[in-house]
Amino acid sequence: MPRTSFKVDLSRPPEAAEIKTHNRWHPDIPMVEMMKPGDEFRVECFDWTGGQIENDDSANDVRDVDLTKVHYLSGPFGVEGAEPGDLLVVDLLDLGYLPASPWGFTGIFARENGGGFLVDHYPHARKACWDFHGIYTTSRNVPGVRWAGIVHPGLIGCLPSQELLDRCNKREAELIATNPDRVPPLATAPNAETALMGQMTGRKSQAAGKEAWRTVPPREHGGNCDIKNLSRGSRVYFPVYVRGAGLSMGDIHWSQGDGEITFCGAIEMAGYVDIGVDLIKGGITKYGITNPVFQPSPLEPKFSEYLVFEGISVDEKTGKQYYLDAHIAYRRACLNAIEYLKKFGYTGEQAYVILGTAPVEGRVSGIVDIPNACCTVAIPTAIFDFDIRPNSGGPKPGISAGVDLAATS
Repeated sequence: MPRTSFKVDLSRPPEAAEIKTHNRWHPDIPMVEMMKPGDEFRVECFDWTGGQIENDDSANDVRDVDLTKVHYLSGPFGVEGAEPGDLLVVDLLDLGYLPASPWGFTGIFARENGGGFLVDHYPHARKACWDFHGIYTTSRNVPGVRWAGIVHPGLIGCLPSQELLDRCNKREAELIATNPDRVPPLATAPNAETALMGQMTGRKSQAAGKEAWRTVPPREHGGNCDIKNLSRGSRVYFPVYVRGAGLSMGDIHWSQGDGEITFCGAIEMAGYVDIGVDLIKGGITKYGITNPVFQPSPLEPKFSEYLVFEGISVDEKTGKQYYLDAHIAYRRACLNAIEYLKKFGYTGEQAYVILGTAPVEGRVSGIVDIPNACCTVAIPTAIFDFDIRPNSGGPKPGISAGVDLAATS
């Protein structure tokens, strides 16, 4: 087992740790440790909320999560010889949950606190808790499903340069200015009040927190990409923007459907990542890299049969026709799948959570046939304890009534 280079204590809040995580991106965050090309090491991570969510049957914690504090990232780790313009090669050697925390959670976030992809249809906070059984997971809140995990870091990337930091802050501020009172907001602006800047302290930390990126979106450096295929055995090529690269990670997912549509849509957990690092000198120019490039894991669960739901770019409420709008088409595909699963006894919220957490495959299947983009959502049929395929006898309820997601009080 690789040496553990970053440990977390789940009995204490991240802010109280001796070696602190960081919940912002900034070029001046100090490296936790310097590695050599070829090194392998283990990194432990808090769940993305830093322990704000409990394993119970109330969604009050999901409703009340302080999103200005997330995500809690372990690192950054420097790599000797890494310079701007290089590619950092990162091998995800192994991933798993921490032994002290063999469970995960999924949240539907309230409109007032982040919302989700289908917030107009599901605007209230809900929660599902999941138990891990070896490589499998089940939930007391979502009966009738079981599948093997595709464990991955929802968030992983390198520190940005000051130039990249300034450029992204400018474009995101311009977007926010177009509708500054929107709920949920168009983007997440810097917030120094809850900035946790790793080992940076004092006035320097306070000043950096005023311009540091929030961790919510992905950007050119990687970040919160939520790509389920970045599992054990994957290799990722990250653009390097600062000397040493500054690799950090967190937001570990047991499993996720493409899109992570409920916002906290994966099965979130505290976990570990075993990492190997190497360098390609001058790799950004050699390969024309702007955003990270990756090779997916060779060990993903394989399914032989899917039920695929289509969606087109026609608004579900008004019937308005949009031009090749993949966002609307994907939303329609998800809503079509939810309505189908409701016929087997699931509530809409449970079906929504299944799409966000199960190894669902999302696709932009057609983007040239005017005026309708076509997006698809493919659900593996084997995750269910019962047959969900259409037949002449019609759908038969596969689960008992009365079980649902945890709600708020």
